[in-house]
Amino acid sequence: MKNYFNINTMRSLFYCSLLCFMSLNLLAQGLPENPEEGKCYVRCVTPDVWENEEVKVLVKPAHKKLEVIPAAYKDEQVEVLVKPGTKKFVYVPAQYKTVVEDFLIEEPASELEVKEAQFAVSTAEVEVKPAYARYEYQVSTENCSSPDLRDCMVLCYVKHPAEKKSVIVDTLMRDATVETQQSKGNTVSITKQVLSSEARVDTIEIPPVYETYTRRVLVQDATVKEVEVPAVYTAETVRRLKEKGGLTVWEEIQCDLVDYNVLPIYYDFNSARLTGDSKSVIDEKIFKLMKAKPLISIEISSYTDCRADEAYNLDLSQRRAEAVVDYLVSKGIERRRLVARGYGESKPVNKCIDGVPCTEEEHAKNRRTEFRVISN
Repeated sequence: MKNYFNINTMRSLFYCSLLCFMSLNLLAQGLPENPEEGKCYVRCVTPDVWENEEVKVLVKPAHKKLEVIPAAYKDEQVEVLVKPGTKKFVYVPAQYKTVVEDFLIEEPASELEVKEAQFAVSTAEVEVKPAYARYEYQVSTENCSSPDLRDCMVLCYVKHPAEKKSVIVDTLMRDATVETQQSKGNTVSITKQVLSSEARVDTIEIPPVYETYTRRVLVQDATVKEVEVPAVYTAETVRRLKEKGGLTVWEEIQCDLVDYNVLPIYYDFNSARLTGDSKSVIDEKIFKLMKAKPLISIEISSYTDCRADEAYNLDLSQRRAEAVVDYLVSKGIERRRLVARGYGESKPVNKCIDGVPCTEEEHAKNRRTEFRVISN
């Protein structure tokens, strides 16, 4: 274990030296001087954004279907006029009655009263400068692992808030109104004869005489019925490009995350199943990082102990790495941002190789998973 940490320390020193050399080389190519110390960046390419659209495909067109409906009859009773009706007229004279009623000698008028509008003083905020946002480049070359000048550039989308000013305004509490009162006017009582019923001629109907017969009546003649058969469609999902990617951006990342970091989850012997505790560790160590930095990619590397043959262990380690990837995908992380690599028993962290007796605890330390941030 001591040798393992020494090797990793030497490897980290080598990477730091290489990043310093690349930073000097990139500065010579025109990048800004005085980069911020202790910062590391990975180059990320924005992905194409796709969306699924459901379209209707015509599989059978609309058409007509013809049906013959035969004639329909019904029996009904018909009354036949054998003697027409007639009329007899009777004269009734007009009728009157005496009534007393009020007669208006002075018409009522409206009396109007005006009530003024009322106001209250308040303040209001007026936007004097709208919010805006723009892209701004930030560049740092320290610890850059790529010789490409663009690999150390970060494109940020910066938002600037709106500016507002308070002004004093009058608020209308009640508008001007008019109250109306109506005077009664003056009346006098008069007596007069009024017509209660006019003279009229009453008509007395003398009904006709009918005889009843039965006949067969055509209810509906034979017809052709047109039935509209609707078109038949099937729904197909079409994947369309919503936003073109390909923009190179630089994502600031902790320098220790570009090297392999042990993910403190362990597997049962001969198993690739993730426990509840393992999933909690993945959420804390990887899921939060990938949600916070949606453009970075992660390499998941898994290992086994030395028990069983190499081919089996290589397959088991690959399944362990893919179990972590599948779990992150189930949490909403895109699969393209994850790389699963199984290394079998090839990189033990202790002395436990074939032929060396070890305890179960020592073997368990080799059943591990590591992760690091990589360029996408």
